[in-house]
Amino acid sequence: MSATGLDVFDKTLQTTNIWLGEIMEHHGPDRKVAWHILNVVLRVLRDRLPPEVAAHLGAELPLLVRGAYYDQYRPNHRPEKAMRSLDEFLECVTEGMKPGRPVNPAEATKSVFQVLARHVDLGQSAKVRDTLPKEIRALWPDSVGTKEQA
Repeated sequence: MSATGLDVFDKTLQTTNIWLGEIMEHHGPDRKVAWHILNVVLRVLRDRLPPEVAAHLGAELPLLVRGAYYDQYRPNHRPEKAMRSLDEFLECVTEGMKPGRPVNPAEATKSVFQVLARHVDLGQSAKVRDTLPKEIRALWPDSVGTKEQA
């Protein structure tokens, strides 16, 4: 039986909850914090990617996450900071996390990258990873696209 009456909504809720659960394994049982981490890191990543790669990544996200990912996105407006270094990237994550409880920005980024590597198509996740500067790419899991057993 459908919880919402629409399979598409049930599927996105189920998938989003799986993603949040994986983030909560690293950051504690607070679902709101996990949602905040997922949104902040995805948006910082989105703004670091070329628009075409960002759009392809967006197409791979669960519908609910995709809506948050595209919220306030302006593909023709590139951020003032190119976020070429890891420190610049993590600074943006730290800024985005300010309204919530303190979270280690590198650990938050690693946990979201791990979710992406686990759940996004192998080819697409590799394109995203390969677009990142080497310092930022180092936070991506070694085995992109492999399913890890819980």
